[in-house]
Amino acid sequence: MAVSTVHLALDGEINDDPAASQAGKRSVVVTEITDRITIDGILDEPIWNSAPSIGDLVQKEPDTGQPPSEITEVILLRDADYLYIGVRAYDSEPDKVIGTQMIRDGQISADDRIEILLDTFRDQRSAFYFATTPAGALIDGLAFGNQTLNTDWDAIWDLRTTRSDSGWVAEVAIPFKSLNFPADSEVWGFNFARNIYRKQEEDYWSGARLESEFLRISEAGEISNMTGLNQGIGLDVRPFLASTWLNRQGESDDIDLEPGLDIFYNITPSLNLTGTINTDFGETEVDERQINLTRFSLFFPEKRSFFLEDVGVFDFASTGPDPPGGIPDAGADIYPFFSRRIGLLDGREVPLEVGVKLTGKVNNTDIGFLGVRTGSTALVEDKTFYVGRIKQDLFEQSYVGGVFTRGNPRAGQSSITYGADLSLATSQFLGGQRNFVFNAYGLKSENDGVSGDDMSHGFSARYPNDKWDGMLVYREIQENFDPGIGFVQRTTVRMYRVAGSYNPRPKDFWNMQQMFHDIYYTHFKRLDNGMTESSELYITPIDWHFRSGDSIHQLGDFIRGYERLFEPFEISPGVVLPAGEYNTTRHKANVAFAQKRPLSGSLSVGWGQFWSGSSEDVTARLTYKLPPWFTFTASANQTFASLPQGKFTARILTSTFHFAASPRLTFSNLVQYDNRSRNLGWQSRMRWTLKPGNDLFLSFNQGWISEDTGSLRFRTGDTKLAAKFHYTLRY
Repeated sequence: MAVSTVHLALDGEINDDPAASQAGKRSVVVTEITDRITIDGILDEPIWNSAPSIGDLVQKEPDTGQPPSEITEVILLRDADYLYIGVRAYDSEPDKVIGTQMIRDGQISADDRIEILLDTFRDQRSAFYFATTPAGALIDGLAFGNQTLNTDWDAIWDLRTTRSDSGWVAEVAIPFKSLNFPADSEVWGFNFARNIYRKQEEDYWSGARLESEFLRISEAGEISNMTGLNQGIGLDVRPFLASTWLNRQGESDDIDLEPGLDIFYNITPSLNLTGTINTDFGETEVDERQINLTRFSLFFPEKRSFFLEDVGVFDFASTGPDPPGGIPDAGADIYPFFSRRIGLLDGREVPLEVGVKLTGKVNNTDIGFLGVRTGSTALVEDKTFYVGRIKQDLFEQSYVGGVFTRGNPRAGQSSITYGADLSLATSQFLGGQRNFVFNAYGLKSENDGVSGDDMSHGFSARYPNDKWDGMLVYREIQENFDPGIGFVQRTTVRMYRVAGSYNPRPKDFWNMQQMFHDIYYTHFKRLDNGMTESSELYITPIDWHFRSGDSIHQLGDFIRGYERLFEPFEISPGVVLPAGEYNTTRHKANVAFAQKRPLSGSLSVGWGQFWSGSSEDVTARLTYKLPPWFTFTASANQTFASLPQGKFTARILTSTFHFAASPRLTFSNLVQYDNRSRNLGWQSRMRWTLKPGNDLFLSFNQGWISEDTGSLRFRTGDTKLAAKFHYTLRY
């Protein structure tokens, strides 16, 4: 068995001091082995005791730069087929280790956890993400843009965890067939983090500084000895069988049983071709309910697996920057490609007959191509959609790119959209360890029967650092700009947003972790008449986060708003606001209790002027956990509005019930009701992973319709039962 040595490198020199590594990039040589590793969470093979570790972690929070309060030992091994990661997470109070989640890709922010980043191309822009908890939850995703994580992507990998009198252990095996990487690259980007939730402690291997989040890929260190890896012939064949039974009231039952096929082929180790035939999305979660009290479109995220794989390639600089939690989005994001426009029309599914996707990297260039053919329905004829994307790396963290889309989901219509974007990012702004990002873009759409005023362009500058944060955003969206398979919330406007945040970390003050103080101003000006359409000044004087995990997110937030209606607006059935100007002043308060407790929750209230009258908003959430098997959450989001034009209540009630027999057999239930549609819906989903890559999904959906608003009498709506089994063959 070959055992390599380990070293920590700082600016090309040997350095065994992890705290000093904050000023540079740490590195480690992966130990190459020939013996077989059994993934059981025990680490009983002799090599786990003889191979060197990656070195000590460093605290990011609460005591930046100091040694962690608990020891973590991380060992990296590899053979030709797998990267193995063994973790001994020691804890002086093992009975207080928190591990409540076993759901695949569940929310683990309130658990103890370990996280792994693999920047296989060492481009500091995108990475594979893996994480787990003491309960053994499998969390995986794609990280891109130095801040964004998509956990709807699923890899084929394996892990086991165990708990002991000294803490907990994780044993991970990641097949190289599940990753894309350069064929002859010796070095990959790598980072590791451990979170001890009860202490609000974050420990990093590389980049342990307050200005750096774990998803900031540019802060990752390096692992070497990554040549001679085996991807086989790079072919995964995944046949599946999908069946649905649909009962619509007053109609005959619809029963469907069809096979399908997904194919994944690595043309090169860094360039992947994905194909799908007769695609089924029966395992997909339903959308969370929203009630729209604005004049503009609501955004629902994509959840279908085919479109989510390698999603970072299609990311475009016309979105964001995202504000802190609690601050509203500007409402002017532009998506030249929004995959939910394919295969969905007016809330109905359109069959996806065949799709092909080419994604990956050629030298320093990211490329993405998507082609999809949808079938005909009573709503629309068969359609073909194309998307092309290219990004050329610049410097260490920047790029320049272009995008092209062709297609329109609406019957009898076609559309073309094309444009370019630029992102310049650095973590060494003005010579110090400070982050700065500048984005710019330009887009043009071409639609049938429309010419002129069909462009959008803009830029943003962001200074995203721990103590000081600020942004400046400009965006213009012309009247006829309409990307056929994209998403636009509002048009015929020019938007300006300026913001600043001061976020100190006071010592010895009420057990405080950090205080946030924000000022955001957003202004929309009409392009056709030069008038102000809307504006908002949002001030957060108190947003306090305590080391206990409790927080006062808002306490008397001040929101000064202005809206101009150029035509009447029906905000609720029978309640019509006349054209005119509306000035409002509102306030908010929000308290959240630490999720480390079996019973936790949050309460948010808002009050003040609302359009021509007033309203009170109440959002309450309560969560009970019986770890690690059972989690129950109930929430209510309600707006009580009183206007001269009429009174109304907008209400959404939601309940989730998750049960995990093991990390590989989970049951999820979602119950939702909103009084706008008067629809009560229940979705129950089961996922059983027989072994990595082989999954059985069962989904049951039932709807009920309330006969009258506020009535407790419901009639039965549609019933749908879906099953899907896929089996992966790897070559």
